[in-house]
Amino acid sequence: MILRIDRVQTEMPPPSDPDPAGAAVVQELLGGKFGEMSTFMNYTFQSFNFRARQGARPFFDLVSNIAAEEFGHIELVSTAINTMLTGSAGKNDLPDPADVLNPQHFVAGGAGTLVQDSNGKPWNGDYVTSTGDLVEDLTHNFFLETGARNGKLKVYEMVDHPAARALTGYLLVRGGVHQVAYARAVERLTGADLSKLFPAPRIPTDKIPECKPHIERGEHLKLYRFSPSDYHELAAVFNGPHPETGDELQVIDEPPEGFVPYDLPAEEGVFAPGYAPEEIAEIARKLREKAGLSDEPTGVVANES
Repeated sequence: MILRIDRVQTEMPPPSDPDPAGAAVVQELLGGKFGEMSTFMNYTFQSFNFRARQGARPFFDLVSNIAAEEFGHIELVSTAINTMLTGSAGKNDLPDPADVLNPQHFVAGGAGTLVQDSNGKPWNGDYVTSTGDLVEDLTHNFFLETGARNGKLKVYEMVDHPAARALTGYLLVRGGVHQVAYARAVERLTGADLSKLFPAPRIPTDKIPECKPHIERGEHLKLYRFSPSDYHELAAVFNGPHPETGDELQVIDEPPEGFVPYDLPAEEGVFAPGYAPEEIAEIARKLREKAGLSDEPTGVVANES
């Protein structure tokens, strides 16, 4: 089971100037072959299909735990895309088609994320590799994280919107942790030292301004445990010096604290969340009152007045 916490894994900027063309590019990090849907579903199905897990418990724990973090990465990419689309669909004024690379963001998605790549092609299960052979799957996962890092670097260079830069800066650091984790797993299992390939691609994250704050906090060294009581054997695999910095790798026995998300405004031009958002809010208020809850919403958002 997945325990969901109403936070995002890193601090994201509030909406600024909309960038629907850039949002279409960032979609590659969501639904592309090397996007977060692929990392999440690869590791999830490998964990579902894992046989003899007790005998190989450290490796099962590693794959299962990283799968949980990847769920949060899907949320982060979606947050960036939705932030970049905010303000692009006025009440009676949709964006000029010349400024839009993927019109489905508006005609089908309510100015929101789609489970597609940057060409508008839907993500599909053919991107999932779950062979049942542990060495093959772990080696594939290292390759998948390397391809994902390559994609993030390219999106970073192509899109300068603050939300895209905050997203890629964080994911480059966390994806690097997963690269190290799978390299160590292959090494522990076979003796093959994939760490000699680092950094892969050959661009150190400490050269990227948006990565530096995360590196200064040691996020490149930490593997968080996304469970209150399970996956304790991560440290049997994820240990030793970081292959680039030499600093000691760490397992943190809790998920990251996270950050309160922004409440993105309604986009009335595409009826999100409806033609009359104020009516929905009033209905919600009456439902809370009838249920004996607070008259005000109980959740927390970053832009709460």
